[in-house]
Amino acid sequence: MSEATTTLARTASASASASASASGVTAQAGPSRRTDIAVRTLQIVLALFLAIPSAGPKLIGHSVAAESFDAIGFGDWFMYLTGALELAGAVALVIPILSGVSAIALIGLMIGAFITQMTVFDGENALTPVIFLVLFAVVARVRWQKTVELVALVRRRF
Repeated sequence: MSEATTTLARTASASASASASASGVTAQAGPSRRTDIAVRTLQIVLALFLAIPSAGPKLIGHSVAAESFDAIGFGDWFMYLTGALELAGAVALVIPILSGVSAIALIGLMIGAFITQMTVFDGENALTPVIFLVLFAVVARVRWQKTVELVALVRRRF
């Protein structure tokens, strides 16, 4: 490599670093291609599960879902709210810039589901939200840079 090319490469690298520092975002390598594909697949599978067999019965008021939420004691409004949150989380999970923050929000939803399973249903299906919590934590960790980008974007707007 010639000296001029080396100098040009150093200048471009320094300029990129200065630009990243000025915007408050540090340059960081993302996940490997294999990890990215695996997590993207996981996101799609989780989104499909949340949207169809989980949120679907709640949003249409299926009798099994209604009976479960009657046992909780909050009534139908809570069933529809939970279904809407699951559907919104499923959609956001497959939107790249929202995927990390969606996974974090869904972790919160799973904590609530676990507490409900333990207190209302005597731990009958308590392992299910724990498994999903772990899967959402994997997505949140791998997509952390997307969450950082979203926060930086929101801060620039306000």
